[in-house]
Amino acid sequence: MDFKWNYSPLTQQQSKEANELAKELNISPILGSLLIKRGIKNKEEADHYFNPQISELHDPFSMNDMDVAVDRLDRALSENERIMVYGDYDVDGTTAVALVYNFLKQFTGNIEYYIPDRYEEGYGVSFKGVDTAAQNGVKLVIVLDCGIKAVKQIAYAVEKGIDFIVCDHHVPDDILPPAVAILNAKRVDSTYPYSHLSGCGVGFKFMQAFAIQNGVPFDKLFSLLDLVAVSTTSDIVPIMGENRVLTYYGMKQLNSNPTTGLKAIIDVCGLAGKQVTINDIIFKIGPRLNAAGRVRTGMDAVALLVESDYGRARFLSEEIDRNNEKRKELDKVITNQANHIVDSLGDLSDRHSIVLYNENWHRGVIGIVASRLTEKYCLPTVVLTKSGDMATGSARSVGGFDLYKAISSCKDLLDNFGGHTYAAGLLLDIKNVPLFKDRFEQYVAAHIKSEQIEPTIDIDLEVCFDDISPKLFDDLKRFMPFGPDNPKPVFCTRNVYDYGTSKVVGRSGEHIKFELIDNRAGKVMNGIAFGFGKTGQAKLIKTKKSFDICYTIEENTYHTHDVQLQIEAIRAHND
Repeated sequence: MDFKWNYSPLTQQQSKEANELAKELNISPILGSLLIKRGIKNKEEADHYFNPQISELHDPFSMNDMDVAVDRLDRALSENERIMVYGDYDVDGTTAVALVYNFLKQFTGNIEYYIPDRYEEGYGVSFKGVDTAAQNGVKLVIVLDCGIKAVKQIAYAVEKGIDFIVCDHHVPDDILPPAVAILNAKRVDSTYPYSHLSGCGVGFKFMQAFAIQNGVPFDKLFSLLDLVAVSTTSDIVPIMGENRVLTYYGMKQLNSNPTTGLKAIIDVCGLAGKQVTINDIIFKIGPRLNAAGRVRTGMDAVALLVESDYGRARFLSEEIDRNNEKRKELDKVITNQANHIVDSLGDLSDRHSIVLYNENWHRGVIGIVASRLTEKYCLPTVVLTKSGDMATGSARSVGGFDLYKAISSCKDLLDNFGGHTYAAGLLLDIKNVPLFKDRFEQYVAAHIKSEQIEPTIDIDLEVCFDDISPKLFDDLKRFMPFGPDNPKPVFCTRNVYDYGTSKVVGRSGEHIKFELIDNRAGKVMNGIAFGFGKTGQAKLIKTKKSFDICYTIEENTYHTHDVQLQIEAIRAHND
């Protein structure tokens, strides 16, 4: 993909501030510049950034309805009412259910969990789920990562004498469900100071409030922060503010003493004995947990995450790993089919969105396919398939464009929808698909900015190879955890050459293994460019002409553990 390279050098004043900050903190000017780029301008702010403190977490009782929610939970426990912990079938939902279930089972044995079947019940609170709760004698349902739009379903539960506490982070409608309490920082009347928690994060705040009110030591909850880290990373929520604190300590827990289920899946992923990173969650742990709900049932993921016996957890992890292999096969086939359809559309220059429908596509992977199409074509994308007599779909957005508003503009055509800025799900009558496609395209065309559909790579700093060292790599770790609003630093080096030993690698020659020399520094650096093996950039390198590169700085974990460049973009020098 040809990217627009977006680089704004520091101003003279910013450079001065960066150097002063670097001296005060005794760090390199590069780190000082990166801090300034992130809006961190003084030692106090830098200390908070580099060393997040648990004490910086917001008071959970500042969230609307939190006092009511805790009181209702206290009553359920004191009267030994049966409690159901209910959640969505994705990583965020299953980790949220596991966290709340694991925490509360310390105080009651009269508790169960429930994940709706993606294919029989669909997303969110289902009537079948309510019926199951009633049959099991449940009096209180704690619903996580969904429920904010379940007006009819929760009203149905009330008729059966079942109370609901909703813990959600998706955008509410004007009418809220008749729950006892609704914990959602995106409520229009929200008093909570941070609105970007994951569903699991909201569940954590609920348990934090319960612990405070009942004098429960925080350590009993702290040990479950690894689940929050997996959730925030997988659900692509901003990793700044309170999420940074939660993820920072969650990653520490994940690497020191993970819950048994996560330990088992870490081992199955081949990460035993290694430092688990955000990338490991995104590309290895998260997809496996998601695969349970995509191929079989999300109940499998929760069963793993609440398991305390390692042998049993290892067995469950291996089963989930096999489901993930099936998921990858489906993903590959359907993505190829979707790409052929888009290619058949011809020139996309006049299009502002992609909406595809195929009744034979597997519901479990259409969200992944939508993500891949969005990444490849840089257009808001909706992928739909048949579900009974309806069309169900997943949507993904490009940076800066509010997908939820775009889908909401078509709500008269939809039976149900939900989500947030960058991801959403929807359900509609099949006969409405053509009209939805047209209306969605019209809205996107009228509201999207040209720069939002232009592939762009944002560059933090221009450096030369002499600046890159193992110490710099170690220092960059202090900026972790990375994610939205706190991306991994991207560097640029101009006027580099192939040292003469770069080569195409991979089973089908899809990657390039580099040895590059910086024309200014005369230093050779190793690098890898994934997916560049058959591109025009590969031909450029063979011409022996100089070129510019954008990259992140990584560790080569496969062989030498040396520092290497992970190259994200290449262009001819002075292009």
